Amino acid sequence: MKFVIAPDSFKGSLTAKQAGDAMAIGIKRVFLNQTPEIKVVPQADGGEGTVQSLVDATNGQMLAAKVHDPLGHPIMAHFGVLGNRQTAVIEMSAASGLQYVNYQTRDPRLTSTFGTGELILAALKQDVKEIIIGLGGSATNDGGAGMFQALGGHLLDQRGQELIHGGAALKQLARIDASSLNSRLNQVKIKIASDVTNPLVGPQGASYIFGPQKGATIEIAEQLDLALKHYAAIIKQDLGVEVANLPGAGAAGGLGAGLLAFTAAKMCHGIELVIEYTGLKHQLQQADVVLTGEGKIDLQTKFGKTPFGVAQAAKKLVPQAPVIALVGNIGPGIEQIYQETGIDAIFTTPVGAKSLPRALSEAKHDISLTAENVARLIKKMSNFR
Repeated sequence: MKFVIAPDSFKGSLTAKQAGDAMAIGIKRVFLNQTPEIKVVPQADGGEGTVQSLVDATNGQMLAAKVHDPLGHPIMAHFGVLGNRQTAVIEMSAASGLQYVNYQTRDPRLTSTFGTGELILAALKQDVKEIIIGLGGSATNDGGAGMFQALGGHLLDQRGQELIHGGAALKQLARIDASSLNSRLNQVKIKIASDVTNPLVGPQGASYIFGPQKGATIEIAEQLDLALKHYAAIIKQDLGVEVANLPGAGAAGGLGAGLLAFTAAKMCHGIELVIEYTGLKHQLQQADVVLTGEGKIDLQTKFGKTPFGVAQAAKKLVPQAPVIALVGNIGPGIEQIYQETGIDAIFTTPVGAKSLPRALSEAKHDISLTAENVARLIKKMSNFR
């Protein structure tokens, strides 16, 4: 019997690999006198945990770089190089994420993606041929302007002076100078891992939809949206690239737009990229049971979250194999999950009533026990065939 275990991370407790290994431990307890084939293939959807999952799945390496956080403070941020040594993986939140600001310091008028650009430079120094950049969890709303400046580009005002960092400064933009952009960018492929389809500007754009979680009031969101509209107009004027209404351009405070405008980046679905680079489809061949999971499953899962992507891949390759999700919490919309995702059964993993801190600390034990119980049922059912 072959088990393929392909979970996402359980946020706040376990990485995807740790969660997968915990499931494997539970399964092995049931098949003590047998040797089932168990393949653990860590997954992610382009958000938090993508770098670690891809590094773990490919026997890659985590590296650190000194960069600047959204407010310009020096920090150490991590990125990954996959086992093929040809692909680097970056989460923009590692340098420009919400975790670096608090209720008092968050201000999308001032925060910058400069540190994300520095992470890209660090990846280029590894002599890779492609870079995957996961968008999500940003504290920024600068349209990728800071990233562009870190990579050697210049954003100039009417006096020819460099713009200060932050989304609000973009209203002063008069000219874009890309002549000094790092030449290595022309030698690498850049893939954007994101499932956000929002445009850069307008009612569904970066400022109005995502700005509030970064500290923007309605008035600030309006100011930032106008600044991004002006930014997009100058990009079109100087570079001939239309980014204002591109699907996904509004991801990560408009970083999607910046990557599409200033590099030859391609927008991709996060889970599809991870499935490709982890070799999940190859591992799914001849699978009898597929296990997936993450911290929470709800109606949003069907919009490209990891369990959805794993289930869809499994149903195409091994339609007879049950797809079972082990999750920390089940949210609203479970009926639609069963109807539309390909997931056959969902089990919550916390054992007994407990506080959230205790549930997080005991996640490994509880996931193993739940996987063991699932395996006992599968073993019993297989004996009836």
